[in-house]
Amino acid sequence: MIKKCLTKTKYRVDTDSGQLLLRFDENGLITVNMGIPRHQPSAIPLLAEQESQIYKVAVNGIERTFGAVSMGNPHAVIQVNDVKTAPVAELGQALESHAVFPERANIGFMQVIDRNHIKLRVYERGAAETLACGSGACAAVVIGIEQNLLDHEVCVELPGGG
Repeated sequence: MIKKCLTKTKYRVDTDSGQLLLRFDENGLITVNMGIPRHQPSAIPLLAEQESQIYKVAVNGIERTFGAVSMGNPHAVIQVNDVKTAPVAELGQALESHAVFPERANIGFMQVIDRNHIKLRVYERGAAETLACGSGACAAVVIGIEQNLLDHEVCVELPGGG
């Protein structure tokens, strides 16, 4: 990853998915345009016959539903009642390497507090639970908006901050 300083407040970062422009504001907040979410199963990649807002898959003998999107990397988002008690380690690991995801996927566990606030925990593909995940936060908001659970301005609360 190479950062190129454009100005005191703008940086260009090269990623595997292309260039991102980061903007730093006077309050220390960072804004990143993550690009257009991709929903086609082949773009995620996800083994599904057609694009859908909700997918179903059996994991450890239990049917699970999730939304899926690529934010430059594959994400599945599961709605849960409480992120504190969500089975992030066991279900995250089982779903991230499920055959439906040929390149594995990041698995987000989203608790909707209200239409403008969610709590999120993310199981990162190839790793484990992570304390923060920018693309995961974006994926959860995209899925939440598409499923008519969220408005367009959403505060995402992650264990590591956010």
